[in-house]
Amino acid sequence: MADEPTIFQKILDGEIPADVVLENDDCLAFRDVNPQAPVHVLVIPKRPIVSLHTATDADVELLGKCLRMCDAVAEKEGCQEAYRVIANSGAGAGQSVFHLHFHVMGGRELSWPPG
Repeated sequence: MADEPTIFQKILDGEIPADVVLENDDCLAFRDVNPQAPVHVLVIPKRPIVSLHTATDADVELLGKCLRMCDAVAEKEGCQEAYRVIANSGAGAGQSVFHLHFHVMGGRELSWPPG
């Protein structure tokens, strides 16, 4: 029995709408529906990878493209001088959608450590 598609796969398939910020052949960036900062955009690879832990050497180029898109999102959103990129890997780290995604957050001062 096949696993149910993730919400991100449903967005990629056009089944669920998203507020798209940027898109290219490899990645999609869209606004988080529950933003934790004035700028809170998710960047996902179009080819599903569960998490950073499950990524392989064959995914390196795609991961790089996702990170470059994170920077392009920050520039487009006007926070390129100060932003944060977060990728949770595994449920214990807070990953709730098991399709790798990067949170691009900015637009306010971000403290460290978070939470």
